[in-house]
Amino acid sequence: MINKVLKVLSISCFITALGAQASMPKSQIWLAKDSTEGFVVKPVTGSDAYHNQPLLTQQGLFYTKELKSDSGPQTDLFFYNFAKDEHSNITNTPVSEYSPTIYPHDDGVSAIVVEPSGKQKLWFYPNDKNVSPSRIFDHIEPVGYHVWGKNKDVMMFILGTPHTLQFTDINGHLPKLVAKDIGRSLAYNRTADVYSFTYTENNTHWFATYSEQLKSVKKHFALPSKVRDYTWLDDNTIAYAVGNRIFKRNFAMPKKVVLWKDLQDYCSANITRLSYNHKALAFVCSE
Repeated sequence: MINKVLKVLSISCFITALGAQASMPKSQIWLAKDSTEGFVVKPVTGSDAYHNQPLLTQQGLFYTKELKSDSGPQTDLFFYNFAKDEHSNITNTPVSEYSPTIYPHDDGVSAIVVEPSGKQKLWFYPNDKNVSPSRIFDHIEPVGYHVWGKNKDVMMFILGTPHTLQFTDINGHLPKLVAKDIGRSLAYNRTADVYSFTYTENNTHWFATYSEQLKSVKKHFALPSKVRDYTWLDDNTIAYAVGNRIFKRNFAMPKKVVLWKDLQDYCSANITRLSYNHKALAFVCSE
């Protein structure tokens, strides 16, 4: 369900440029799926480097991978094609890219780019390799995460003290401040026409939504303090990890917490990222 034609778009993006300057923590991406043989879990990447920020589609999996270069570690965007069972570098540039996101206004992906100046800005990478990548916003930075909404809307995590949630559109109007002290995981629920995010207020970590139509933020329920990432399972249910177990919450019964998957047999450390699409789950196991 995570692509431009489906109902819910869930994006997790990069929060800081520090990873472009020093070796990044090792992490591995796994794929879990219900099948006729039962619940099948298999690794998609190795565990020898930073493999993170999965974006699951029906055709394959976008992700961010650390590479070594003459100037030091950097990251490129990769795509794992299910049908071909192969990985390909879709950016292959001398700068670091993070957070591949389906771009709804053209054929390609948008991403956070750490430019040579060190500034983090939002770029578009077309699928057509004869077309050069282009910066989407010149004046908005430092961008840490982003998610596209309906029409030409976009919500962005802007780095700062505190980190802020800001709303604008593809025309580049000055962003509007929505919330402060937010978490890294942004999503858009197309059916409800709301953006979802987490933020901390008075030492409580909330799952919340923002409606541009109502121009208001609504708190739905408190989350465990360490939860920073989640994914939508359907229009009314989200899933998040605590340690190596995944729980789900439904908006109809927000206080009820259900253990959905126990993945300790596959991840002995912490599950830090999630992406769900079409009964399949991509998750990141981080040391």
